[in-house]
Amino acid sequence: MIRIDTGNIFPFIDKSVYEAMASELAEAHKTLEACTGAGAGFLGWLRLPEEYDRDEFLRIKKAAAKIRSDSEVLVVIGIGGSYLGARAAIEFLRSPNYNILKKDTPDIFFAGNNLSSAAINELVELIGDRDFSINVISKSGTTTEPAIAFRIFKKLIESKYGVDEARKRIYATTDAAKGALKDLADSEGYESFVIPDNIGGRYSVLTAVGLLPMAVAGIDIDAVMAGANDAMHAFSEKSMGNPVWQYAAARNLLYRNGRKIEILAAYEPSFRYMAEWWKQLYGESEGKNGKGIFPASVDFTADLHSMGQYIQDGERTIFETVVRIVNAPGSVTIEADAQNIDGLNFLAGKDLHFVNTQAFRGTLLAHVDGGVPNIIVNLDAVDEENFGWLVYFFELACGISGYVLGVNPFNQPGVEAYKNNMFALLGKPGYEEQRKALATRLGGL
Repeated sequence: MIRIDTGNIFPFIDKSVYEAMASELAEAHKTLEACTGAGAGFLGWLRLPEEYDRDEFLRIKKAAAKIRSDSEVLVVIGIGGSYLGARAAIEFLRSPNYNILKKDTPDIFFAGNNLSSAAINELVELIGDRDFSINVISKSGTTTEPAIAFRIFKKLIESKYGVDEARKRIYATTDAAKGALKDLADSEGYESFVIPDNIGGRYSVLTAVGLLPMAVAGIDIDAVMAGANDAMHAFSEKSMGNPVWQYAAARNLLYRNGRKIEILAAYEPSFRYMAEWWKQLYGESEGKNGKGIFPASVDFTADLHSMGQYIQDGERTIFETVVRIVNAPGSVTIEADAQNIDGLNFLAGKDLHFVNTQAFRGTLLAHVDGGVPNIIVNLDAVDEENFGWLVYFFELACGISGYVLGVNPFNQPGVEAYKNNMFALLGKPGYEEQRKALATRLGGL
């Protein structure tokens, strides 16, 4: 379950203005549900927790069981929304140290999200002579970073097992009917899973894109979808009592009042990649047409010792959204020390989560006093159902917030600029004139 506390924004915005946002939010929410707004062709995620393909879901679980039985390593190849959601889920629900923990599930490594030869070579060394499988995720199969990585690991797996056996260890998550990867998967006989046409990458974590790696890691994907489904129904309410509306209203009003940067903070190290997923979701959805809140993130309390000074005392163009885990997993009791050199014996007998909670409360008050509005997202626990709740909460809030902002939250025209330049500089056929123009600007290639 999720509860929102917006009390610490009202020293900075008028509560009556906040409440008056209801009409804007209602219109945005109704437009979203009616599929009549900008980008309406990419709203498949909206009803996904209830309307997902049950047959494919069973195939995902079957494939995950096979990978767990015959592989010590799974290499997940993808970039952006093709890997961030799965990595976020695994680190949040299992551990940031998942690959070095003793477990009965395969190590999971992510590739194809960079162009680093050092990273590729290191991953090949980490796999070593262990049995492995590949999950390549791409709608087109031609995105540069994952396509290069797939070339490398396809050759590696075919060299190790032979072409015929390798086919049984390569799983393609791609378009249902078209694209280079789909054509290859059909011709080679790879087991394939679908990225729905009506779901963009950053909204795809609850499709096969995220579910297969999650299931391989032993995450209960039935519980994930159940949590998301509960959230879908709970957040359908059209009133300011809806936590989604509260979050969307708060951040849009703060933006209108000059708060251009949203810092997502959490007090659990396992949340780091959840924040990375959130940054893509909101940055790619809202950052267009010269508009948008810039999404940033910090890990507290660690980053209080690096970014705390700026947050406390820098430009007042920021606000914070804090994801608070109400019931954190595990328990550590602080013991008394006879010498008490650090002066911390006053904490003897206290649980570490209690200390973490007081750090959160103290930081909250200090930042608000320092001129930083704070939104608190209370999440009950770290488990599969709550993960489903949180994913759907942020997705729905993003869609509504984007419409309130006045942008299409479901396209990403800006990402093509760097791609075109990169293709030209690499000498891709068809980019000859652009290559010449760029070479002139760069003073040669």
